[in-house]
Amino acid sequence: MLQQFNPDNKDLLIYIDGEMIHRDKAGISVFDSAVQGGDAVWEGIRVYKGRVFSLEAHLDRLFDSAHAMLFAGVPSREEVRQAIFTTLKANKMTDGVHIRLTLSRGRKITSGMDPRLNQQGCTLIVVAEHKPPVYPETITLATSSTRRNSPMSIDSKIHHNNLINNILAKIEANNAGADAGLMLDKDGYISEANGVNVFSIRRGVVYTPHADYCLPGITRQTILDICKDNDIPCQEKRLSLTEFYTADEVFTTGTMGELTKVASIDGRDIVNKSEGSVLDRLKQLFRELTATKGTPIA
Repeated sequence: MLQQFNPDNKDLLIYIDGEMIHRDKAGISVFDSAVQGGDAVWEGIRVYKGRVFSLEAHLDRLFDSAHAMLFAGVPSREEVRQAIFTTLKANKMTDGVHIRLTLSRGRKITSGMDPRLNQQGCTLIVVAEHKPPVYPETITLATSSTRRNSPMSIDSKIHHNNLINNILAKIEANNAGADAGLMLDKDGYISEANGVNVFSIRRGVVYTPHADYCLPGITRQTILDICKDNDIPCQEKRLSLTEFYTADEVFTTGTMGELTKVASIDGRDIVNKSEGSVLDRLKQLFRELTATKGTPIA
């Protein structure tokens, strides 16, 4: 589960505010809001066969998050799109690529929490790496004592850089010998894993938690759309741990790992009691989609 350094990435060129900089020299100001307070928003995007998958959906979420955070001096949608294409072309990348797109509130004139100290506009960073899906064939989950943020604290609809909540859950999973931490909401219902959305399948029906406490992931939505388009029963609902323990299949979704089967949760093996695998069908349909859909690298 632990990612390793890919030698193909040793000479990456990183995009920072219009400049392409070698990874060893790339950096932002110590006064940047991303450094000062994790005050930034981000997207993880994947490239398949010369196409950027779900690009417009990712840009929608990036700009919605920046608007909700009241960022000023936000670059245009076309500027961000071209920054992505520029980075991919500079690194000669067309397939098996993961992009980390970050937009911070920008540099401050002096250290401080007040956004009025940000007077130079946003900082735009594009990191594209040669990176196939990073998850193994199956993973294990361990329930975390760290609860997923409530909308009363930080709304999960904002895809922000302040990920301490998720990192603490990942630390718990590491200490428990699991691959990821399964996070609950304030009432003890399933929310998501520390870095991915979660689904369960029981008697042919696909279930996933409402996007109240979890991030409404792009891959999550893609799976919901696939189910609708292929007459696969699917439902968003509140789900308990027991419902996941006793499911026929459990899987996670995310740009980093695509669709990944969960073998066990808290030591309980996930045993398929139905004939066939709905997950296998979803994986095939997802592969077909990524092979044909997406925005061509301009």
